[in-house]
Amino acid sequence: MYIIVGLGNPDRKYENTRHNIGFDVIDEIARRNHIAVKEKKHKALIGKGVIAGQKVILVKPQTYMNLSGESVREVIDFYKADEKNELIVIVDDISLDTGQIRIRKQGSAGGHNGLKSIISCLGHDEFRRIRMGVGSKPEAYDLADYVLGHFSREERIIMDESVNCAAQAVEVMITDGADAAMNQFNKKNRQDG
Repeated sequence: MYIIVGLGNPDRKYENTRHNIGFDVIDEIARRNHIAVKEKKHKALIGKGVIAGQKVILVKPQTYMNLSGESVREVIDFYKADEKNELIVIVDDISLDTGQIRIRKQGSAGGHNGLKSIISCLGHDEFRRIRMGVGSKPEAYDLADYVLGHFSREERIIMDESVNCAAQAVEVMITDGADAAMNQFNKKNRQDG
């Protein structure tokens, strides 16, 4: 069984913001695999389904970003999942170019409050994650304003492609493992312009 968690904030005002790109990926995975993510349980919206013959639980924590770990801990405990091998967290990352994807098997929070919360609640940082590049914060911007801001039309086109790639990456992680997904998807974006 795989627990696939997309990080974001629950209120409608946060829809389509940089910080909610994890929710967008969960929605795309759900769409591709005909899974309804509507059940309110474990401080989250969850959906149960099957991807490539494997049972999956799709999770959108409803705790707000800073407390995401509370929901993740509850889901892991309830389903008795092996968080080091069966948990995949999808998160926004301002240190990556817009649309770039970086898959890791472990690592620090890198300043991300959602990852900090998960690491704190799990007691370790050894879980798979897909970091979704949302571009670096312009100098004059406040960090919170930037990550809670919306993509430009051009950025949204790039991010829609990236969301599709991340959904594919999750499927590869399930069928062929994290290393195969890293080899396939951890490439620097080529932006011709």
